[in-house]
Amino acid sequence: MYVGTQGFGTSRTEMEFLLRHGVRHADGVVKDNELETLVRHREEAAAAGVNVEMIHIGLPESITLALDPERDRELDEVCRVIANAGQAGLRGLNYNFCILDHQRTDPTPGRGGSSYSTFDLSKYDNETLSHAGRVDRDEAFARISYFLERVIPVAEEYGVQMACHLNDPPAPVLRGVERWNYPVMEGLKRFVETVDSPQNGFNFCCGTAAEGLDDPGRELYDIIRYFGNKKRIFNVHFRNIRGGLGNFREVWPDEGDVDMFRVAQTLHEVGYPYMLMPDHAPHHPDDVAPEGVSSRVNQAWAFQYGYIIAMIQAVNR
Repeated sequence: MYVGTQGFGTSRTEMEFLLRHGVRHADGVVKDNELETLVRHREEAAAAGVNVEMIHIGLPESITLALDPERDRELDEVCRVIANAGQAGLRGLNYNFCILDHQRTDPTPGRGGSSYSTFDLSKYDNETLSHAGRVDRDEAFARISYFLERVIPVAEEYGVQMACHLNDPPAPVLRGVERWNYPVMEGLKRFVETVDSPQNGFNFCCGTAAEGLDDPGRELYDIIRYFGNKKRIFNVHFRNIRGGLGNFREVWPDEGDVDMFRVAQTLHEVGYPYMLMPDHAPHHPDDVAPEGVSSRVNQAWAFQYGYIIAMIQAVNR
């Protein structure tokens, strides 16, 4: 396994930022998903010494909300993108299957003037329904099944790993929507068993998984071990939290409730062979990236690259 990153283009500023922090692998940002664009982006990064091995694709609401007949047309487009990715030499596609998107309450203060993305259920409006209305877990999985049954055969044909990110945060019900990845272990098992294929797995966010656990400092490692042994982890967001189900803060990786060295050890033990990357770094007002480049060109991401590299070196020795 090795350090990676996400959300970067191929400008000289971005490439030099990555290289001077020891990062040579990426989940890239592209302006569109056409084959020519994907090939050009990979070639530009490769010329600088960076391997773009994945990209992130968005899923339209017609798919996640089961809006017919638009859903079938959009699924055809997703299949076309998978084919383009395979032909361009990408290893995989990261995506989110969210009926209700990312949810947070107000940020809280962190060390050194930084701020932490925070979720506190006691301060969250959980009475107002979202635009998705009421969706129970069985209906969520019916929509997931419709999606996976269409796209995974194409992913198998083109050798593309489909890496689904966990809904953030996991919870029993948020604004009328039962989260498909709660309880965490049960939800993730159901997801991979819905279409049981080596191309169907996860962009496994350690932080998001931890957010759905009562005791993440004790429970997370067995979840990683289970899906790591099944070879269903295709990418890792290596981040930490303080707290757990219903009340947490996204903190610096060295100060949370999860032992990140033990996470790295577990991934090493199961033979995980891909990227560990930062995600949701604490924010500081000094972090203002140059115009036209990724906002992740900042001190928080630099810190996390070094932390990840140290963890990898430690477990390898």
